[in-house]
Amino acid sequence: MSTVDYAVQSSVAVLTVAYPPVNALSLAVRAGLGEGVARAIADPAVKAIVVIGSGTIFIAGADISEFGTPNSAAEPRLQTLQAQFEASPKPIVAAIHGTALGGGLELALTCHARVAVQSAKVGLPEVKLGLLPGAGGTIRLPRLTGVVVALEAITTGRHIGAVEANKLGIVDAIVFDLKADAIGYALKLAAEGTPPPVRDRNDKITGVDPKVFADFRARAGKKWRGQIAPARIVDVIEAATTRSFDDAKAFENEQFKALMESDQRKALIHYFFAEREARKIPDVPADIKPLPIRKVVVIGSGLMGGGIAMSFANAGIPVKLLDIDAEALARGMGVIRKTYETSLSRGSITQAQLDERFGRIEPVGGYDDLGDVDMAIEAVFEDMALKQKIFALLDKATPPHAILGTNTSSLDIDQIASATTRPDKVIGAHFFSPANVMKLLEAVRGSKTSAETIATVMALGKQIGKAPVLAGNCDGFIGNRMLQYYTVNAEYMLERGATPEQIDRVAEQFGMAMGPLAMRDLAGMAQAVNVRAVRKLTLPADERMPELVERMVEAGRIGQKSSAGFYRYDGRERLPDPAALDLIRAEAQRQGIEQRSFTDEEILARLFHPLVNEGAKELEEGIAIRASDIDVAWVNGYGFPVHTGGPMFWGEQIGLDKVLATARTLGAENGQTRWGPSRLLERLVAEGKGWKDAPALIAAGL
Repeated sequence: MSTVDYAVQSSVAVLTVAYPPVNALSLAVRAGLGEGVARAIADPAVKAIVVIGSGTIFIAGADISEFGTPNSAAEPRLQTLQAQFEASPKPIVAAIHGTALGGGLELALTCHARVAVQSAKVGLPEVKLGLLPGAGGTIRLPRLTGVVVALEAITTGRHIGAVEANKLGIVDAIVFDLKADAIGYALKLAAEGTPPPVRDRNDKITGVDPKVFADFRARAGKKWRGQIAPARIVDVIEAATTRSFDDAKAFENEQFKALMESDQRKALIHYFFAEREARKIPDVPADIKPLPIRKVVVIGSGLMGGGIAMSFANAGIPVKLLDIDAEALARGMGVIRKTYETSLSRGSITQAQLDERFGRIEPVGGYDDLGDVDMAIEAVFEDMALKQKIFALLDKATPPHAILGTNTSSLDIDQIASATTRPDKVIGAHFFSPANVMKLLEAVRGSKTSAETIATVMALGKQIGKAPVLAGNCDGFIGNRMLQYYTVNAEYMLERGATPEQIDRVAEQFGMAMGPLAMRDLAGMAQAVNVRAVRKLTLPADERMPELVERMVEAGRIGQKSSAGFYRYDGRERLPDPAALDLIRAEAQRQGIEQRSFTDEEILARLFHPLVNEGAKELEEGIAIRASDIDVAWVNGYGFPVHTGGPMFWGEQIGLDKVLATARTLGAENGQTRWGPSRLLERLVAEGKGWKDAPALIAAGL
């Protein structure tokens, strides 16, 4: 069967790409399109050409299955096909439904026009893989939209809806009957004269002030936090305004090749597949079908509960927000409405979307009307007795099929489940604040959680736009269990002579949005003292908890709220504070610790190597299924820079032997029981292996 069907209808050659599942630009598709265009040009009865996709999508980008094979570079290559399209004396119209992303849109940009159904989306998402559009996207798109729109669209890689794409000039018309209307549009162009190809349209890239690019770099550069692809994209778009098309295209080719060879591209490719792999649970049979979740109740109307409710409402799922405190419930609904109104003022949602989403959230003051929910999610503060009381009430109030989820960040799932008659339906559903924004959903299985419950919550995570990861049941699960090594080790380094400014600068230059000490100040330290008091009770005998947070609180320095913590604050601006350094030195002297200087490299290792070591322990214990699952958790829940691939991938790239050396050093300094090397890490280094070898070693008992 041909991958491109050729038919003539009303004097228009219709080339239908039929290469399921996503009509990727394989060699067979490229050849079929090239032959179809040549045939149409040679046929005097054909006045115009329409390119359309079969199935649910227009045309995807490159065929991943051909990467590294001779087919990927065989003629016609994509750029050869594009040149053929642009040289056609007969107008070619791209008829877009589903999505036209990456190479699919780049091919469409070489058609003389583009029409799309209202539900279609277009975009150039290559930046998310550490690349730039390599088939002329950075050179052609600004010729349609202008440079300001192109800069934002390509450096973010966002998907653009057809209606917006029409307003921006990417799509020429919104149509209803895709094939029929595309044929009509093609005949119209044929009658009026074939328009110039996009490559020859220069009005929107002529006379652009270089300040536009300088301003964009200054404004957006902080968001990139170490990523190289966005900066290269800006360089190429700027070149499109100062060079000929061919020279700018050559520059695009050069920059694309450099990015293809970069470590960031490898890391981002790893992460792309890691998110998808995390949804696959080895011991959940493929024939287990997720339960439909048509209505949800969230218990607790604070910031977390409200954010969770918004996550469901935004995905089209009706949700009840339950709080027995009427004032708190009213306050929570007010915060939700204000959050939506802020989104409206920024232009990210319309008034109709605000009304629709807010209307899906129903405030309720008790447990009497929960007979129609398919899932409950408890989001109250971390108190085991309170959570057990709520789960006992939910057990009685919700239908027997309903899943009972807890948003706990560290408490024992089995203890919570013991308050119910359906422990198989109980699961951790740990969202991250703000829940309506953060992508991670850490699903936590208890000892009796059923495969059906796991399958349902993992599918639900994807449905509501989250990146779900399954964790085992332990203190802190995957992410928070590791977090303490990042924050506490920063305090150990302060005691030994590093400054808050140096530690946070190293973390932020690495790619973290905020360093660990600035994060402490933002969160506020008073509550941390209470949490640490509990944690100290279970510390092993060979470990000492630093007490700098306690000293800060005793001095009235609780963080940004008091305008003083590890820094002093003028509004939100953080400033070095000699008083904080004096307090740190005094505590070091009290503990008998001699202070010294640290290099940036040593600080980087001491901040992030312990995450990798603890991640290895989680793999040993079965808390995490795969090393890449840990990467997904830390990128989406803790802001670990995605261009590193996540902590586990990064650790392997820099060398697990270096991670092991740091673990040995910190074990000797801070206590071997928790800070010393994992057995898995020691075996992997000894045998010169990596994370892909971990499952076999673990299965063999190390």
